[in-house]
Amino acid sequence: MTHTIYQVDAFTDRLFGGNPAAVMPLQEWLPDETLLALAGENNLSETAFFLPLSNDDDTDFHIRWFTPGVEVRLCGHATLATAWVIFNKLGWKKDSVRFQSKSGPLGVEQHNEGWLALDFPNLAFEQRETPSILREALSGVPDTAFFVPSDTNYMVVLDSEAAVRAAQPDLRTLTKLGNQGLIVTAKGDQCDFVSRYFAPGAGIDEDPVTGSIHSVLVPYWADVLGKTGMHARQVSERGGELRCELKGDRVSIAGQAAFFMEGKVQL
Repeated sequence: MTHTIYQVDAFTDRLFGGNPAAVMPLQEWLPDETLLALAGENNLSETAFFLPLSNDDDTDFHIRWFTPGVEVRLCGHATLATAWVIFNKLGWKKDSVRFQSKSGPLGVEQHNEGWLALDFPNLAFEQRETPSILREALSGVPDTAFFVPSDTNYMVVLDSEAAVRAAQPDLRTLTKLGNQGLIVTAKGDQCDFVSRYFAPGAGIDEDPVTGSIHSVLVPYWADVLGKTGMHARQVSERGGELRCELKGDRVSIAGQAAFFMEGKVQL
């Protein structure tokens, strides 16, 4: 059986920037072990699989995301890439698309100049004493950290953008936390806030741009900065630009996308 596959760079307006995601439209679900094997073969931080929902008035497609190692509950850049494919490759005539997912309903709207805005949940987080393993993995972390129960991420807030850029956590030690990953963030020098994301627990050393962590970053920085609309940057090597807005129990996370390739998978 032959399946079409696309690769799109998300949260960037140029090729080889942002975060590359593989996108595979399906007509029915393949076995989970096949989906995981495909994600491993693609060897990108995420591969998104989706199929149409013909009998659902609230959502248009069912979407799932796999890293090379595990299925994840929420992924921003691969959702943005999937929406780009639906809008630009599959002849979708509407200005928005709705997905059913393991994190509930998600939406994507087309805005001007190629920006796509994700409608994502506002994820709760808890302040905790920084775990000793986390202190061992990354020197200079503060005494308190934030834990995100829904995806088991930890978040630490550093003193400066320079500190975020310079962070070099010991990934082997981070895996001892037994969680998904670590968000590192600080106020930005030329934007509202910056971040990086290390997810060895999901098989990703560092994710280039991570839309889903902004479901935590946006409510945190909205409270600190006293504003709901923010410009964010993920300062990985590839880098990414995000326009974010806190909307009550939802978060808008907007980015652009650059199309890389289209091909066929023979199973």
